[in-house]
Amino acid sequence: MAYGDKNLTLQNFDDYTEDDVFKEVTGITEDQFRFLRDGGDYVDAETNEEKHFDGHLFDEVVFNDSIQQFLEKKDQLSNYFDDNSTEDIFDYIPPQKTNQIFTPKSVVKHMVDDLEINNPGIFDDPNKTFADLYMKSGLYITEIVKRLFRSEKMKQLFPADHERIKHIMEHQVYGLAPTRIIYLISTNYIFGFDKELKNSLLEKHFKQIDAAKYAQEGTLQEVVQREFGEEE
Repeated sequence: MAYGDKNLTLQNFDDYTEDDVFKEVTGITEDQFRFLRDGGDYVDAETNEEKHFDGHLFDEVVFNDSIQQFLEKKDQLSNYFDDNSTEDIFDYIPPQKTNQIFTPKSVVKHMVDDLEINNPGIFDDPNKTFADLYMKSGLYITEIVKRLFRSEKMKQLFPADHERIKHIMEHQVYGLAPTRIIYLISTNYIFGFDKELKNSLLEKHFKQIDAAKYAQEGTLQEVVQREFGEEE
């Protein structure tokens, strides 16, 4: 979801991520992964004897096919403006053994519905700004982007689809993510439909910052102002 392209295989899987991210995602170090894949000598903890492990723990064909199938599905679901799609890529990611749990799309929609109910016309204003200060998947931001994009008032102000989405992404949505892997997952999803916008706006509007830490310290407002306050 965060890393990978059509060239990703079992043999280069460990080259695609930073060492600390690899362990966060897989639960093992890159050296441990290489040992399981390639084999090597080791010392038996019980007998203290030196032994050899042949490796080949993973089925290379299955591994490579699974990676490519996931990447193909990711591309198929990258356009979150498609109303005919009833799923998103997060439906294909199993629950993780961490606190980084993706909020279901149905819950996100209810959250944004409530935001609109309590603030009528909020998605009709081209000057309103929105932020997710603890992104997990990017679903909350993308749901807001869709509401702004489909607003009849916004369509009047920006009749051309490209100009409307460009304005929204350049001036109205921001986010913080707590870790490197979550940052990449969420921003890849948010900008999945337009790589040019991603390249021009990614580091301006979306930052890898653990907001929880600053919220506990009581300095989150200052951090948000520092990171986004100068945006025009």
